[in-house]
Amino acid sequence: MNISIIKIGGNVIDYPEKLEEFLFLFSRFPGKKILVHGGGVLASKFGESLGVMPEMIDGRRITDKDTLDIVTMVYAGLINKQIVAKLQKLKQNALGMTGADGNLIQSKKRPVKKIDYGFVGDIKTINTDLLENLLDQDIIPVISAITHDKKGQLLNTNADGIASEMAVALSGKHRINLYYCFNKAGVLIDEKNDDSIIPLINDDIYQELKQENVIHSGMIPKLDNAFSALKKGVNLVWIGKAENLLLAAKGKVSGTMIESHKYDLY
Repeated sequence: MNISIIKIGGNVIDYPEKLEEFLFLFSRFPGKKILVHGGGVLASKFGESLGVMPEMIDGRRITDKDTLDIVTMVYAGLINKQIVAKLQKLKQNALGMTGADGNLIQSKKRPVKKIDYGFVGDIKTINTDLLENLLDQDIIPVISAITHDKKGQLLNTNADGIASEMAVALSGKHRINLYYCFNKAGVLIDEKNDDSIIPLINDDIYQELKQENVIHSGMIPKLDNAFSALKKGVNLVWIGKAENLLLAAKGKVSGTMIESHKYDLY
């Protein structure tokens, strides 16, 4: 089975018109597909309105109990069900899920080292049988960034990591393409200039760019996830703007394609 896993974040979710546009493109995206979403900006706004101020370290959210309640309500409730309803309108039979539903994603609470991230989950297992059964029935899983530890505890989990781990877990039996949609045209030499896009990055280029401090810190976790996924069997990883998703699916030059030497065809 050919499966595409597509991840979107707040740059799409926080803007109703952009979300409508993206979901229309997603509805036309060919083949079997899974949608993974976060929604951190909206969760922060909701938290602030309730007097719970977001705390971030290196781009990662500290999740205390109040914050966990908020991200669960926003990710798994408001955002997830809005996306599912809009996809149903587009005749896409979607099913909204957290990692707890059907034991889809089991995680463990991140251990406290230098930083206590609170109720943040590191992924242990993905229920690929469930995903395969849904896809076989032409049901599109729409997965929010909430997982569980199988002991009754929900955990806030990085959506990029979910997309990557899911891609790896499915790659043993299927051909998996992984698409990260975010607010830049791709990986940029100058983060303020969309024309400075790097169309292709491999391991060697990545290490050089990091050493030269060309890649801004917010992009490094995405690229680390991308290379990890490729080295574990994922076929393709793409990073770019949501509006260019269909171009990427058709093999057009848009965004940044990530490749590992291990999987070069020459």
